[in-house]
Amino acid sequence: MHNLPVLDLTDASFVENPYPAFAAARAQAPVQWDEGLGMWLAYGHAEANAVLRTRALGRIWSDRMPTERFGQFNLIHRNAILEMEPPDHTRLRRLISAAFARGHVERLRPWVEELAASLVDAMVERSTAGEPVDLFTGMAEQLPVEVIAELLGVPQADRPLLRPWSNAIVKMYEYGRTTETEDAAEVAAAEFVAYLRDLAAQRRTAPGEDLLTHLVTARDADGDRLTEDELVTTCVLLLNAGHEATVNVTGNGLLALLQHPDQLARLRADPSLLPTAIEELMRFDSPLQLFERTATADVELGGVVVEQGQKIAALLGSGNHDPAVFADPDTLDVARAENPHISFGAGVHFCIGAPLARVELQASFGALLARTSVLELAGEARRRPEFVIRGLAELPLTLQR
Repeated sequence: MHNLPVLDLTDASFVENPYPAFAAARAQAPVQWDEGLGMWLAYGHAEANAVLRTRALGRIWSDRMPTERFGQFNLIHRNAILEMEPPDHTRLRRLISAAFARGHVERLRPWVEELAASLVDAMVERSTAGEPVDLFTGMAEQLPVEVIAELLGVPQADRPLLRPWSNAIVKMYEYGRTTETEDAAEVAAAEFVAYLRDLAAQRRTAPGEDLLTHLVTARDADGDRLTEDELVTTCVLLLNAGHEATVNVTGNGLLALLQHPDQLARLRADPSLLPTAIEELMRFDSPLQLFERTATADVELGGVVVEQGQKIAALLGSGNHDPAVFADPDTLDVARAENPHISFGAGVHFCIGAPLARVELQASFGALLARTSVLELAGEARRRPEFVIRGLAELPLTLQR
């Protein structure tokens, strides 16, 4: 069934709130062809989930062309776990998981909570002096970058380099890119790769207790190890994916709470709801909206056949608002117990950093709630113009202790 295109991913009103358009499309059919995008789109939860889990729908990386223009951008994707399928994916994930399994994440929890508390306190101090405080410059951008940098062992003086590199690279995942955007992504990738090669070389001669050292020295049962390109690519992926989603859940989630003061009050009254609330905030306004796969064989899904070579994308935000799975899906409910959201993905590509993201988000929202008595909007929230990675550019706040 080939339908007319229903999504304009560059339309400002759609980017501002895509959920009504998702609902209208979902009511027509759970999987539809979008002529404008040249791919199938899975709107339903079951279908989006199947896109993520079906082995015949793979992540097939194709170098951006011309290759001489995108050499370093292609390098950091050609060797990325996110762009691989088994058996290569299995081998790489095993090596990376071995490093993550060494207690790195839980070891960091007290430090993350202290960092979140200090950032919130600083925001309160500035707000008390009478100026609106932006959530992003005040906390949301700093905390996850600091955490992943601490985890990897990036020196303090170099940490301000990381988010600008990441920001430039992830803009390549959007639609309607400019030449300037593409050039900036390649420059950022080249600088990032060169920096990480140098840092990895330092760890080989002077190992530490950080994740980068573990990745440099990681061996599996067969004596396998990461290649140099895989090592660098893994660090880029951990830094990009490891903070972009957390930044955007913090912004999207806090805005949702401020727009639903009854739920904010409920969370203040019962902090034990915080882990449940974090899952609901991820469901309610997903930080990643679209995840592409390519059919390696004909696949029947949602009443259509995705032919070999065709692309299909899981619309994560649409799946997370499917009334067949979520009661009152457009209602924010911080106590929602049944919440099989797909914001972290599913199947073999389930987010390897999900435990770290949960620690960070629980610390951030926990500090915001515990260390303020007043938490209010101090102006208009400004949304980023991109669709795929959904987030705010600015969220001005008034805070009081």
